[in-house]
Amino acid sequence: MSQTTPISLDHGLDHETIMPLDQLDEKGDGLEIITASMFRMGTSSMSEAFKILGYNPHHGLDDSRKIPWVQIEEAAEGKWPSTSDASGVRRRRRSGKYTRQEWDAVWHEYDAVTDMAAPFASDLAALYPEAKVIVIQRDFYSWWPGFLTINLGWRFFWGAELITTLLGIFNMRAGHAVRKLYFGLFQAHSIDELQANARRGYEDYFAEIRRVVPESRRLEYRLGSGWEPLCKFLGKEVPDVPFPKVNDGAELEAWLFNAFVDAIMQTLIIPLLYGSAVVAVLYLSWSLYGSAMR
Repeated sequence: MSQTTPISLDHGLDHETIMPLDQLDEKGDGLEIITASMFRMGTSSMSEAFKILGYNPHHGLDDSRKIPWVQIEEAAEGKWPSTSDASGVRRRRRSGKYTRQEWDAVWHEYDAVTDMAAPFASDLAALYPEAKVIVIQRDFYSWWPGFLTINLGWRFFWGAELITTLLGIFNMRAGHAVRKLYFGLFQAHSIDELQANARRGYEDYFAEIRRVVPESRRLEYRLGSGWEPLCKFLGKEVPDVPFPKVNDGAELEAWLFNAFVDAIMQTLIIPLLYGSAVVAVLYLSWSLYGSAMR
């Protein structure tokens, strides 16, 4: 398992990574590869494969501090306005889907996108007509139990809504963004409705991407089929190394643990230590002042 980067459930990447819109070219080169899959469908392995082939992919588990949570949340609101209100406070963004220029600002340093962009794959495919689309579809019945236990389990356990609300006070938008993604993908307003809509949401997602993207720019990649079909589709030489195999579930569990610890540190421990230090300085200053006056 590759090393998991420390987590940041921050406000987004507005100041460091998000390119200002007025500095972007009108079109630019843009994305070359769009991965269309649900979460936990081999996206970690595919991201590693892209790196070996010379691409610069975005994958949330590679560097979670570079997940643009604010922008993901806004894009989810624009794509699924009817379900966003069920997942927390809206962010008063203009209505409508993200534009090409807005996505360019988010992904400008990458040429391939995987997990966090996948919910928007059909939109991205339409906005980046030169990009190649790789569809990865696991069997529903082998995929759903793990997704339900790990992905949904941490986001909808009994205390999750309270934690999400508390983090939102500190403008940490990860929880809100993920809830809006999941509710949107499965057209749900509650976790019970999400589970009831699971199979339909799964089928609709893949049907839409196949409707939007013609076969000429789409690869139906079967997990375990190795380098040959991928390299042929991308016009690359087959590397002299085994195709990477990364355990998405194990990676995600480590990610979630670090996310929880990081959230506690940022919202409770660090402010507490900072507050204690301020109180100590004030007390010391008052004591010294009192001594000087006596």
